[in-house]
Amino acid sequence: MTIHWCGTGLSSVPGLRRLIENGHDVTVWNRTVSKAQEAVGDLTQNIKAFTPDALKADLSAGDVIVSMLPGDWHVQLAEMAIDNGAHFVSSSYIAPEMRALNDKAKAAGARVVNEMGLDPGIDHLMAHALVADYVGSDAFDTDNEVSFLSYCGGVPKIANDFRYKFSWAPVGVLKALRSPSKSLKDGKEFNTNRPWDAISTYHAPLPEAESFEVYPNRDSLPFMAQYEFGQDWKVRDFVRGTLRLNGWAEAWKDIFAEAGTASDERLAEIADQLLKENAYDEGEPDRVVLCVDLKADKEGETVWHKSYVMDAWGDDRGSAMARLVSIPVSLAIEAVIKGQIEPGVHAAPSDLTLVNAWMEEVRALAQHLAVVDQLA
Repeated sequence: MTIHWCGTGLSSVPGLRRLIENGHDVTVWNRTVSKAQEAVGDLTQNIKAFTPDALKADLSAGDVIVSMLPGDWHVQLAEMAIDNGAHFVSSSYIAPEMRALNDKAKAAGARVVNEMGLDPGIDHLMAHALVADYVGSDAFDTDNEVSFLSYCGGVPKIANDFRYKFSWAPVGVLKALRSPSKSLKDGKEFNTNRPWDAISTYHAPLPEAESFEVYPNRDSLPFMAQYEFGQDWKVRDFVRGTLRLNGWAEAWKDIFAEAGTASDERLAEIADQLLKENAYDEGEPDRVVLCVDLKADKEGETVWHKSYVMDAWGDDRGSAMARLVSIPVSLAIEAVIKGQIEPGVHAAPSDLTLVNAWMEEVRALAQHLAVVDQLA
């Protein structure tokens, strides 16, 4: 059984190195072989130039394809895995075309796991843990009014004028800004086409109080079912969003003005320029902040309220973003190999055995990770 790890970009390397160091049979695929050799050449020489044909020719039943490539590759590689009796793992959101492969994957016995990185990924684990805790508590009542929020962001640990530095592909950052969002606010659906029109302030429950600019992203509403909210629950607020340093919106106003209508070609030009001006210097620490919060009110009084809060930054292990994206991917791969996840298309699992085990692994990746009881 071989793990075919495709892509050795900014957020890929720690998880890949972990798998190789743990003794797994790994073939590393990258469009530029020299870049992959820089990343893991000290651990393996099993590095090949990525093309779909070359990967398919090397694929055997029971293998695992891992896509850390841009999102347009995921469905094609997942189909290749299913058609050849193999499995598939990525850190990315499940696109409709990926979800449509569920029946085919089940019939083939293929495990297709997505949304197992940082966000989406670790945030899902935190949400599942909080929901299970709440449902098992004495405070649980379907008459309660429930509010949920999840905010995550990669930010520079040492703030710059641009209030941001790039720890993952700049084009991906810019394209995410063009995604309309849908969430719940005060019991009503809240839609916005442009994230910068919905920026608010969030006070994170970190050891030292700190506020951030936040905004909703994508469509939050399907995650109520994914997080196993009851259909009879009264949900007041539900939002999954992005977290940025204060001053970010002002620093980015010129980017907002152009990014909304720019062609893909122009967007790539903007991304290249931004990366030149706002890349991390060698050894400069990045930072990741993730907060997931669940609150229940009864007759206007809060009866249950807990938050997961994580603060991580780059150190001698490398960037926080890289390890928090790629090491959860490696955990999902190992679960696939062990048969701990059923065939079909899945996001991060709600099985508390896996959730708790993986959260212990995550704890070692962050400088601060805590569950805060807001009523204590």
